[in-house]
Amino acid sequence: MLRSMTGFGRAEFTLGEKTFIVEIKSLNGKQFELQLKIPPLLRPFEFDIRNTIQEKLLRGSIECYVNIKQNGSLKPVTINTELLKTYYFQIEQLANELKVDMNSVLSSLLRLPEIVAPSNEVLSEEDFAQFLIVLNSALIELDQHRIEEGKSLSKDLKTRIENIEVQEKCVLEFEPNRVLRIREEINTLLNEHVGKDNIDKNRLEQELIYYMEKIDIHEEQIRLRQHCEYFIEVLKDNDPAKGKKLSFILQEIGREINTTGSKAYDADIQKCVVKMKDEMEKAKEQVLNVL
Repeated sequence: MLRSMTGFGRAEFTLGEKTFIVEIKSLNGKQFELQLKIPPLLRPFEFDIRNTIQEKLLRGSIECYVNIKQNGSLKPVTINTELLKTYYFQIEQLANELKVDMNSVLSSLLRLPEIVAPSNEVLSEEDFAQFLIVLNSALIELDQHRIEEGKSLSKDLKTRIENIEVQEKCVLEFEPNRVLRIREEINTLLNEHVGKDNIDKNRLEQELIYYMEKIDIHEEQIRLRQHCEYFIEVLKDNDPAKGKKLSFILQEIGREINTTGSKAYDADIQKCVVKMKDEMEKAKEQVLNVL
């Protein structure tokens, strides 16, 4: 089964006075890169959250946003009562001396720095276990997106490799005529410039054999066929992360195609090489999105 690196997942769950909302997005990337935004309540568990996401998603450019909504009357703040009393008694003493009304002083005091501060509350282990269920739900949804897109990628990549195999068979059909044509061209050139009677037949045959071995593409075609078969095998295996392996196989396929083109000296085979290169480049673009 093939997985894309692209996906999106969202999950929401209410626990008591808190509602956990998790949104996670994945795009293609060479390594695992995570941008994680979590509220202060979850800071002590950041390492665990990162590990959970990496274990499930393996690779890609990941963005994860976690929000916790406070429901009801509970508010994540604390009032520094000791500091408030200190301010109040000093202001009360001053107000008495100046004979100033104290009716609105409390609301003013609550706006002073450090009187009202964010709560230092953190999630309990039990609440965090519930949060992990929400996080995993979002990850499962994202993984389903990856699988669905992976089906399209797998179908397209299989088609590209099959098209390369078709062109490889065409190369084999042109190969016998290519060899005969090259031999005839060499003989014609020698007859024109050296003369038929001045040619050493034994030496000529040795040189022809040496030259034909240098431009022989039989081994390249065998390796190309084997690489294509291996690519299809890897597509079918159950490895969840095989994008890099497929990329390496495509590099080998490209190497055999390029070598075939450099040795061909044949217009028909060169056309096949161009078509194979086109299919290979399209396959390389698609593999960039494979997990």
